Amino acid sequence: MSDISDADVMIIDGCRIQPASQCPGANLAGANLSNQDMRRMNLIGANLQGADLRHSNLDLAKLEEANLKDANLTRAGLQQANLRGADLTHAKLVAIAGWSMFAPAAQFEGADLSAAFLEFARLFGAKMHNAKFIATNLEMTWLNKADLKGADLRDANLQEVKLSSSNLENANLTGARTRFGLFEGANMEGCINCPKGWD
Repeated sequence: MSDISDADVMIIDGCRIQPASQCPGANLAGANLSNQDMRRMNLIGANLQGADLRHSNLDLAKLEEANLKDANLTRAGLQQANLRGADLTHAKLVAIAGWSMFAPAAQFEGADLSAAFLEFARLFGAKMHNAKFIATNLEMTWLNKADLKGADLRDANLQEVKLSSSNLENANLTGARTRFGLFEGANMEGCINCPKGWD
C-alpha cells in the first residue's frame, strides 16, 4: 500500500513513476522524467528513447533490454542498476553515479559517459564504438571483451581496470591512469597511448 497519493505521482502509459513501480515494456519515449525518484523500478524492455532522465535516481532499477537511445541521463543515479542488453546508443550519461552498474552486452555506441563514476561496474562484452569516457572513473571496472573501437578515454581513471580480450582499436588513452590495469589479449591496433608490453 503506497503512502503517496495518485495526485502526487506522475503516471505515463499506465506507469507510476515512483520507487519499485512495475512498468516492464512501458512506452516512456521522449518523456520528461528529470529529477524523479525511480529507485528499484522495473523497466525491463521499456522504451525510454529520447527521455529526459537528468538528475533522476535509478539506483537498483531493472533496465534490461530497455531502449535508451538518445536519452539524457546526465547526473542520474544508476548505482547497481541492471542494464544488461540495454541500448544506450548516443545516450548522454555525463557524470552519472554508476557504482557497480551491471551492463554486460549493452550498446553504448557514440554515448557520452564523460566524468561518470563507474567504479566496480560490470560492462563486459559491451559495444562502445566511439563512446566518450573523458575523465571517467573506471577504476576496477570489468570491461573484458568490450568493444571500445574509437573510444575516447582521455584522462580516464583506468586503475585496476579489467580490459582483457577487449578491442581498443583506434581508442585514445592520452592522459589516462592505467596503473595495475589488465590488458591481456586486448587489440590495441592504432590505439593512442595504450600501455606497452601487452601485445
